[in-house]
Amino acid sequence: MTHEEKALQYFTSGANCAQAVVLAFHDELGMDEKTAARLASSFGGGIGRLREVCGAVSGMMMVYGLLRGYDDLKNPDAKKQHYENVQALANAFREENGSIICRELLSLHENEQTEPTPTPRSSAAFHARPCFGFVQSAARLLDEKLNEQ
Repeated sequence: MTHEEKALQYFTSGANCAQAVVLAFHDELGMDEKTAARLASSFGGGIGRLREVCGAVSGMMMVYGLLRGYDDLKNPDAKKQHYENVQALANAFREENGSIICRELLSLHENEQTEPTPTPRSSAAFHARPCFGFVQSAARLLDEKLNEQ
C-alpha cells in the first residue's frame, strides 16, 4: 500500500488531515501510531479548525522535518537548504491545489468563524469537502520529494 493510500485510509477512518499524513509515514519515522496521532492532533482543520495552514500540509512538513530536517543549530547552510526544500514542497502543493491555506482551499470567507467541533464523518461529509484529495496530494508530493533526494 502506498503512503497516499495509507493517508486516505487513516483519514476515512477518523484521523484529521494532519494525522492522516503523519500516520501514513509512522513506520518510516520509527513512531508508533499513538505517538504519531498525538503529534499531529493539533494541526487538523488548519490548526485546531482555525482554517490557517492546511493540516495535510502541516503533516507533510512534520514528516519531512523528522526524516530530512537539520539538527546542527549552528549550520546556517543546513537551515537554508532545508527551508528551500520545505518551500518547494509547499509550492508544489499550492500549484496542485491552489493554496496551502485551509480556508482558501475550502472557499471559506476570511472572517467566517469555525467552531472547534469537528464535522461528523460520513459519506456526505467527505463529498462536501475536498480534504481527502488534499491528504492524498500531500502524501504523494512528500513521497516524490523524499524519493528525489
